[in-house]
Amino acid sequence: MNERARLLLELADDELVVGWRDSEWTGIAPTLEEDVAFSSIAQNEIGHARAAYELAARELDTTADALAFDRAPGEYLCTPLVQLRLLDWARAIARRYLYEQLDRARIETLKRSDDPEIAALAAKIDREEAYHRIHAELWAERLRGEPRFEQALEELRPYVDAERGATPAFAELWNEMTSVRRSAPGAEW
Repeated sequence: MNERARLLLELADDELVVGWRDSEWTGIAPTLEEDVAFSSIAQNEIGHARAAYELAARELDTTADALAFDRAPGEYLCTPLVQLRLLDWARAIARRYLYEQLDRARIETLKRSDDPEIAALAAKIDREEAYHRIHAELWAERLRGEPRFEQALEELRPYVDAERGATPAFAELWNEMTSVRRSAPGAEW
């Protein structure tokens, strides 16, 4: 796999998986506003994944859906931070805050890419991610000093720079995420 395809898959896989994980808060967030916010963020992240998968698919002579749903768990290039199933609000906010910092640095780098398609995609994503960052920063400010949040940040920070590879949590997510597609191989959706 060439470097361009790898960069696109890292971005797409992170965005797909964090979007899926954020969508797990739909219906159970602590307030109605957060239920809507996390659902909206999840939808944006999955849309970003779709756009990156489409560029990678052209490079790899396949389809965006095949890249998103037909690979084995060990072939995904998402960071362990996004793979974790976190159904504790403080931990979910800590992940969102840490992920937004990680994603901001990546998007800034991609916006300066010599590849015009990657730079344009990163610029488009950055415009939407600005709202995600504001959301995460407001929550981090609100929770700063709260022991559960501080403990969650401490617990999750090592996952930011961890080597990419499938975790046990990702294997479960992959089963759920790909179950419909695997139920009818070759079907046109």
